[in-house]
Amino acid sequence: MAFESKDGLPVAQHFERLGHMPLPPYIDREDELADRERYQTVFAKRPGAVAAPTAGLHFSEAILQGIRERGIETCELTLNVGLGTFQPIRSATLEEHTMHAESYDIPAETAERIRVARAMKRPILAVGTTVVRALEAAALRCVPGDAQRQGELLEGGPGEAELFIYPGFTFRVVDALLTNFHLPRSTLLALVSAIAGRENILRAYAHAVKSGYRFYSYGDCMLVR
Repeated sequence: MAFESKDGLPVAQHFERLGHMPLPPYIDREDELADRERYQTVFAKRPGAVAAPTAGLHFSEAILQGIRERGIETCELTLNVGLGTFQPIRSATLEEHTMHAESYDIPAETAERIRVARAMKRPILAVGTTVVRALEAAALRCVPGDAQRQGELLEGGPGEAELFIYPGFTFRVVDALLTNFHLPRSTLLALVSAIAGRENILRAYAHAVKSGYRFYSYGDCMLVR
């Protein structure tokens, strides 16, 4: 689909003026002006996503600075989050579910820093499930059938992640994940269960419900590894 501007102004400028913030379907209200700032991460630079990678909403520039001052490296990649993120699992089994592809772009510098960190046996923490899928999908493209070398030879560049991660998956790159609490019957819940184990996740969610934690995009987060 192509759009054409009749007044000479960039089409993107009209989108900004006329468009609405595409809030997730579980936020049952109309978008507000404040959402243009609140439903956006400090990492955002390029247009293209239909939703924010919400784990990034927990960070501010001050928090990132504090992390770096403690000697923790940070690096970025581009995520074009798609509508498939909100697609629930409706099939009878996990294996029958089909993921929607989401495009990503991993800078060469990010790929190199991850390769160096893995060579030094340093843990890789992904901020958000979409980051996990992008990194793991990129690793799978490197050396088919060799899980260890796929992580070591991670390459940068653009790509599309159609990867559905659920328990039993072998992780090539990611060791830990910072993520929000997700909806039941979601691919995101399957992904965190693949990292931490289904029983551990169920106990964490039971604790969250009992303690009154907030779920979903504007909610609390957890670290799983």
